[in-house]
Amino acid sequence: MITYYVVQAFLAGNKGFLIPEEPREARSEGHARLWAERLAEGRAGVVAFSRTGDPATGAYDDAAIICQFGLVPEAAIQMVS
Repeated sequence: MITYYVVQAFLAGNKGFLIPEEPREARSEGHARLWAERLAEGRAGVVAFSRTGDPATGAYDDAAIICQFGLVPEAAIQMVS
């Protein structure tokens, strides 16, 4: 089993649309939280989450949100939760 930590940031686009940046893999939960806090200063929104599973079988647990700042699309939260 392995746990991935991911930080997803969103930029503010035209007419209120949020534009996702490339997701970034963090080294640990603390690193993901720190990175999300820093990115939130210049982004419309940021969410950090973790996902645990077995890459060999492709079986993964549901993702768990570590932290969230600003505006994050509801669809992104539903995908993670």
